[in-house]
Amino acid sequence: MIKGIAHAAVTVKDMEESLRFYTLALGFQNAFQILHPETEKPWIIYLGICPSRFLELFYGGENGNPWEDTQIGFNHLCLEVDDIFAMVERVREAGYPIDAEPKLGSDHNWQAWIKDPNGVRIELMQIMPESPQAQFIFRSYENE
Repeated sequence: MIKGIAHAAVTVKDMEESLRFYTLALGFQNAFQILHPETEKPWIIYLGICPSRFLELFYGGENGNPWEDTQIGFNHLCLEVDDIFAMVERVREAGYPIDAEPKLGSDHNWQAWIKDPNGVRIELMQIMPESPQAQFIFRSYENE
């Protein structure tokens, strides 16, 4: 059975800037590095998001992938936060722009939008008790 999403992976152009963004602005922890098995050069850096959830950063990105409303495939990464306003302030204090300020979404959750240095869209979401997500979570645990 599926237990959860273990990690998401992003190929990055500038590893140092990507590490700065994810650790300083978002608070991820630099967990460990994997060397390429053939070259023994740095290949992947794992960042801890929360217990047992990671973001993999791959070296070597060269081609930009600008997001468009009509593209097929990966759309964005959503990170659940405890306090949307504090998280937005943290990102801003780290020197990164906020693409969309916090607002209450149609699902009754607070959301704000940012991009990482590689253009990956990130939704910051504070789940509210009246949201369908919270209701689903409550029902799921109620049945255990």
